[in-house]
Amino acid sequence: MRRAAVVRSLVCAVAAVGVILTGPAAAQAAPSPSSVEAQIDKKWNELEPTIEQYNDVHGKLLKNRSQQKKLAAQLTPLQVKVDVALRQVRGLAIDAYMQGAPNALNAMLISGSPTGLTDKLTYLDQLARNQQAQIADVVALRDKLAKTKSDLDVVTRSIAARDVDLGKRKKNIETQITALQKLRIQAYGSADANDGPLKLGPCPVTYTNDKGGRAAQRACDLVGLPYVFGSTGPNSYDCSGLTQEAWGSVGVSLTHYTKAQWTEGRAVSKSELRPGDLVFYFPGSLHHVAIYIGGGLVVHAPHTGDHVRMATIDRGPIAGYRRPG
Repeated sequence: MRRAAVVRSLVCAVAAVGVILTGPAAAQAAPSPSSVEAQIDKKWNELEPTIEQYNDVHGKLLKNRSQQKKLAAQLTPLQVKVDVALRQVRGLAIDAYMQGAPNALNAMLISGSPTGLTDKLTYLDQLARNQQAQIADVVALRDKLAKTKSDLDVVTRSIAARDVDLGKRKKNIETQITALQKLRIQAYGSADANDGPLKLGPCPVTYTNDKGGRAAQRACDLVGLPYVFGSTGPNSYDCSGLTQEAWGSVGVSLTHYTKAQWTEGRAVSKSELRPGDLVFYFPGSLHHVAIYIGGGLVVHAPHTGDHVRMATIDRGPIAGYRRPG
């Protein structure tokens, strides 16, 4: 009995130690901020190409609809001219038939020739042809514009369908982003927490009073504004919206689409980089762009939940560098 009691005491002691070491249930460690950011970056790199595709398609749709309105505005007065001219032709023909023309037609009528009616109708036909020749240019321009608008309508309907599809995918993206945001909040403890300073020093590092330098300064002025999917400002930006705004402030127009911005400047090497040059990431997909500010640093709009911020230039795999303007 005494031996059994000793054994029971040892078992209880070991169990107690186990409780002390492990607790009632082994607690799972909360994700670290760095691991959350790694997850967000990975997921965002999968999502951002779709976002940039949406920017491209939606931009084309808006542009086409604007062109449709312009063509419709041009067609309306041309059609009015054609209608008025045709009414004049019909009016002249009726007058000539009812009253007779002052010269050749009267002569035909007075002559009493048995072929007079045929000659009269031939004359009226020639009269109509002469009048129609006078408006031929207007008719040709109207028809050309109508054909252009008809072709544009077909293309726009196709783009509109893609826009709707991408809009649905956008909702799915936003759902995934919401899930990522919950991870971020879990890691940092609040929705307002940041993963580091927005500025790493003077911004821009090197200021030059050329267009590039002023564009870099404009980007620096926007540091701290939130990233918003598809936004071009003035209170939020996505990556290509930020670079579009920066260069637009110095009179250089860029498309709100990263791949288009790649073609809207000349290539420069890393050794040639100057403030204002664009830095493109992810070779092949080209789905992220930043603006160089000197000193090996860029300003960019990273992803949902973050803000416009400074970062080191090597924040991701670099596809190349371009200089707008």
